[in-house]
Amino acid sequence: KLRITFKSFEKEPLEICFNEFRNLLLQNFQTKYQVIGAVSLPTKIKKFCVLRSPHVDKDSREQYEYRLYKKFFDIQIKQDYTFLDDLLGVEIPSGISISI
Repeated sequence: KLRITFKSFEKEPLEICFNEFRNLLLQNFQTKYQVIGAVSLPTKIKKFCVLRSPHVDKDSREQYEYRLYKKFFDIQIKQDYTFLDDLLGVEIPSGISISI
């Protein structure tokens, strides 16, 4: 049983890549694998507050945030087969991190 996790700072490319990857496994390799679930994990939001001026105006600040989106699904391998050979052919767009 394998868990494949997708992470990105942008939601739309993550959804597109996740759905393409999942559909590829469901269509082409359904006899070899069983894809279990498509789970969206909670979005992590990190906020930063930065002073605009280094010496004065403590009231003048800039606020920044970044959001980290995560999704995963589990794969159960039905027969003895090398799973990584099928994964190497998949093209991953920039900005998306995949961990197995």
